[in-house]
Amino acid sequence: MVSLDSPITIIRPEIIEFGVGTAERLGKWASDKGYARILVISDAFNATRVDTLGLKGEITVFADVTPEPDTANLEKVLAAANAADSQLIVGFGGGSAMDLAKLAAVLAGSSQTLREVVGPNKVHGPRRVALAQVPTTAGTGSEAGIRALVTDPETMAKLAVESIHMLADIAVIDPALTFTVPARTTAATGVDAMAHCVEAFTNRKAHPMIDLYAIEGTRLVGKYLARAVKDGADAEARAGLALASLYGGFCLGPVNTAGGHALAYPLGTRWHIAHGAANALIFPHVLAFNTPSVPEKTRAVMDALGRKTSDDVQSVFDAAYSFCADLGIEMKLSALGVPDSDLDAMADDAFAIRRLLDNNPRDLARADIRSIYEAAY
Repeated sequence: MVSLDSPITIIRPEIIEFGVGTAERLGKWASDKGYARILVISDAFNATRVDTLGLKGEITVFADVTPEPDTANLEKVLAAANAADSQLIVGFGGGSAMDLAKLAAVLAGSSQTLREVVGPNKVHGPRRVALAQVPTTAGTGSEAGIRALVTDPETMAKLAVESIHMLADIAVIDPALTFTVPARTTAATGVDAMAHCVEAFTNRKAHPMIDLYAIEGTRLVGKYLARAVKDGADAEARAGLALASLYGGFCLGPVNTAGGHALAYPLGTRWHIAHGAANALIFPHVLAFNTPSVPEKTRAVMDALGRKTSDDVQSVFDAAYSFCADLGIEMKLSALGVPDSDLDAMADDAFAIRRLLDNNPRDLARADIRSIYEAAY
C-alpha cells in the first residue's frame, strides 16, 4: 500500500452535472458552445430517448452499440463518426456506449489505429471534437474516466486504451435515466460499481485520497442497491447508486481495479456474460482470498455493506456471497452456461491480465485463479 505522501494524479471531467432531471442540461451546454453537428453513440433502447438530452442542431444517432463491444463494433462506430463529421460526440448508455464514444472522439479522422493506441498514453492529441458522457446505468463509472475497453475477437482479450485525451468535457449524470433498468441489471451493475470501489480500496496502489471515494461508494451501494432492485422508481436509491458509480469511476484512473476484474473479464470475452454479472459472481471469492493481506480494509468493506463478519476468511466469503445472492444474482458459473472444460483456458486468460493482477494485494497464481473458477462453478 502506498502512503499519504505518495504522489498521485487526479483527473475529472471539467463539468459534472448530477441529479434527477439534469439530462436536458447537456443540450444547453452544447448550444452555448455552438456545437451544431452532434453524434450520439448509443444502444437501440437509449436511441429512442435521445430527445431527453435537449440537443439542438444536426443530430446523428448511432444506435448499434453491443454489450461488451468488440473491434468490429468499434469499426462501425468510427465509420459513423467519420461520416457525421461532428463537433460533439455524446456517449449515451452504459459503459459500452461511453467507451466507444471515447475511442471515436480520438480515432475518428485520426491517422492512428486502435492497435497503435492500446496501452497508456499513446493517443496523439489534441482531440478534434468535444466529448460528453451521459450514463444510463449505475455501474461502470466510465463517464468520469480516461480508459476504454474493447474485445479482440481473435484473442478474446480486452484491449485497454488509456489517455487524457479521452476525458469528457462534460458528464451529465441523471439518475432518472436509470429508472427503467430491470432489477437484475440494476443488481449486477450496482455490484460492478461496488467492485470498482472495493478493488481500489484494497489495492496495492490504494491511496488515502482515493480511499475516501472508495469506501463511500461501497457504503452507498450497501445502503441503496437492495432498495433500487426492489423499487426501480426509488429516486433516492437510484441517485445513491449513480453517485456510487461516479465514485467508482474516480477510483479507476489513479488506482484501478485488481484481481476481481481480471478474473471477471474472461467470463465476458469468452462467454458473453454481462460485465456486472461476471464481477458479482467473482467478487466474494477474490475478496475472501485477499482478506489475509488486507484484514482491516476487508472489515471496513463489509461494515460499509452492512454485513458483520469475523476475521475468519470463510465468514467474509459467506457474507459477501449472500450480499450478491440476496439481490437475485446468479452465483454459479455452471448456471450461466460456462462449461467446466473451459476453466483452464479462462485461468490462462485471466492470469495474463497483468495490468490488473499486479495491483492485487495478494499474489494470485494461475493455480489460485483456477481454484477460484472451480469453486465458483
